[in-house]
Amino acid sequence: MNDMSDTFLYTSPLDPRAKPLIDELIYEYDSRYGTYFNAEGAAAELNRYPPEAFAPPDGNFLLLIRDGETIGGGAFKHYAERTAEFKRIWTRSDLRRQGLARKVLVELEVQAARQGYARIYLTTGFRQPEAVGLYLNYGYTALFDTSVDPEIYKSLPFEKDITHLAEPLLEDAEPRLRVAGGSH
Repeated sequence: MNDMSDTFLYTSPLDPRAKPLIDELIYEYDSRYGTYFNAEGAAAELNRYPPEAFAPPDGNFLLLIRDGETIGGGAFKHYAERTAEFKRIWTRSDLRRQGLARKVLVELEVQAARQGYARIYLTTGFRQPEAVGLYLNYGYTALFDTSVDPEIYKSLPFEKDITHLAEPLLEDAEPRLRVAGGSH
C-alpha cells in the first residue's frame, strides 16, 4: 500500500469520480440485502437524499483517491442540531483490511467538527459485521444491545461525541478552514 499518494477530495456525489463508490455500494448492498429494505434495492436507498444534502455548509462528500482512482469515501449530512449523520462510508473491496475505512472515518470526523458539529450519528446494516467492528473499535457507542442477534434491529445505530475535535478548532479556526478541502 502506497499511502503517500492517497489524497482526500471534497466534492459531490455527482462528481464522475464518485461513480465507483456509488456503483460498488449498490452492488454490495444488493448482494447482502437484496430487496430486504426496499423493493427497488440499494439504488433507492442511495438516491433517498438529494446531492445537496451532502454539500456545505450542512454536509460534505469525501473521496479517497490513490493514483487517480477512487478507493474509498464517505459523506455526512445534517441530522440534528450539532449532530452530523455519516453515510456511504466505503472502501474498494480489493483494498479492504488496510485501514482505509478508518482513514475515511477520521477525516470525516475532523471535517464535521470544522463545520460545527459536536456529535456523529450513523447506522449500518445488520449484515455488515465488519462495519460494526470498525465503529465499536473506533470509539462509537452502539445505541442497541450488542449481545443479541442484530437482525432483530435491522438497522444498527451508533453515536460518537466529537467535541474534543471541535474545541481546538475554535481556537485556531482560520488555518484549519484553509486546509479543509486539501489533501493530507
